[in-house]
Amino acid sequence: MTPRLTLINRDYTRLWFGQAVSSVGDAVFSTTLVLWVATVLGEGRSWAPVAVSGILMASSVAVLVIGPLAGVFVDRWDKRGTLLRTEVVRGALVAVLTAVSFLPADALPAGVWLALVYATVLLLHAAGQFFSPARFAILADLVTGEADRARAAGIGQATGETAWIIGPPIAAPLLFTAGLQWALLFNGLTYAVSYVAIRSIEVRPALAGARKPAGQRRDGLRREFTDGLRFFTRSRFLVALLLLAVIGQFGVGALSTLNVFFTTDNLHADAHLYGYIGMAMGVGGITGALCGGRVVQWFGARRTTWISLLVSGVLLVAYSRQTGFLGGVALLFVFTVPLTVLNTAMAPLLLAAAPPDYRGRVMAVFYPVTKLASMLSAVLSGWLAGSVLRDVSGSFGGIRFGPLDTILAVSGVIVLLSGVFAWAALPGGAAADGGAAADAPAAPGPRDPGPAAPPGGPGPAPKPRPRLRPATFRSLVPGRRAGGRRRGPQDAPGTGTAGNEDADVVAHHDDAEPPARVVRRADDLRGSDERGSTE
Repeated sequence: MTPRLTLINRDYTRLWFGQAVSSVGDAVFSTTLVLWVATVLGEGRSWAPVAVSGILMASSVAVLVIGPLAGVFVDRWDKRGTLLRTEVVRGALVAVLTAVSFLPADALPAGVWLALVYATVLLLHAAGQFFSPARFAILADLVTGEADRARAAGIGQATGETAWIIGPPIAAPLLFTAGLQWALLFNGLTYAVSYVAIRSIEVRPALAGARKPAGQRRDGLRREFTDGLRFFTRSRFLVALLLLAVIGQFGVGALSTLNVFFTTDNLHADAHLYGYIGMAMGVGGITGALCGGRVVQWFGARRTTWISLLVSGVLLVAYSRQTGFLGGVALLFVFTVPLTVLNTAMAPLLLAAAPPDYRGRVMAVFYPVTKLASMLSAVLSGWLAGSVLRDVSGSFGGIRFGPLDTILAVSGVIVLLSGVFAWAALPGGAAADGGAAADAPAAPGPRDPGPAAPPGGPGPAPKPRPRLRPATFRSLVPGRRAGGRRRGPQDAPGTGTAGNEDADVVAHHDDAEPPARVVRRADDLRGSDERGSTE
């Protein structure tokens, strides 16, 4: 019997536990650095806000510069070993900063302290660029099935949201009562817990990572990086997912930048009530993450993606029209639920669309691009609200509008349009072209030692086998299955024939290809009948 405390399976539970502890440590660490720089190092200094923003910039530089290249090495290396090494590196970095932090704040110039903080944050996030793709790749081996993968993604998001609810309240007392060094030490210990948890995962051949056969030359870094980009750009399905994420970031990014001003100006609430806005979004994120797996199981990952975008867009437009604090908090909670379900639904689509040899590079393209879109959205929305649209006000059809609600309403429309794009692009984007076979990179070049062996073994296959169309690229046109056959009652969810419509693997026969197996079976039956009559 599976233990009650097991999430999905034992190995995933251990991975989750380590990351849950580490996520709380990261939240404590980030909050502690911001508070220490703002209230201790930069107390009474005009440059304090700029110094705090430098922490965010250091993390962003690591994502944008190191992230795309990290995926190449993650695809080369053993995934479990990569996770363990990054935890050792991150723990060592925090340990060094912790040792220095035992010095009094005035023992070093402010510039030196800031340089140490920025360098540590940069290197920590650089190591994280190796950790995240490796965890993404190993998750595909630990958890199988679209519904379970969506559930795992939902649990991960809920854990992250919870960590940021728990971490900041721990950080402030640790900093102001115990001191900076003890808050940093707490984070270092969480990396040690994560290391032990990852090490306890049972090693299987599938978890060892994709290794090249002995004797085959490994391509150079530049070539492997280019191959990853080529694979990504040739997969219309992955490109469609990336476009959805980028458009969604542009639509939602404005909310993170302007929400504090929207709360005081449009919702007419005091600034000290802004914490409840963050709490509503956190609770909504946890709710959506925990519900995401079940929603994907009901509707399928693709349908859940475009439905979540449509609902989120409508709710963001509705939020932009709020003028009361309670109504705004309630709508913001409801808005965050489908937004988090969207992230949960996209995880199994990415896992299924990325072959094991390319998972690190796929995530190394996907995450930095969406991060850049989020940064650009934050900058653009702040610039529009502070300059171009600063004096915009008026009414139309009895509805009054100003700069902040106008930007949020337009953002909601952008999210809504991305939902329409998802509805049009995801169902037929790749299924019509033969799925992964059409989107895969070009065949290996002359570097390979010879032609690849058939899937069945080293010998030549006696007859052509039916071509399998991966589940990720199946059509979601209502009432029709991949390959042109209409669904019947036997394909209804829960019957065991089709189950989740995104999880099936449907054999596709070319119309010109004779059904060889059926012919052989008929011949066998006819031969047996003739032998029986002869006897």
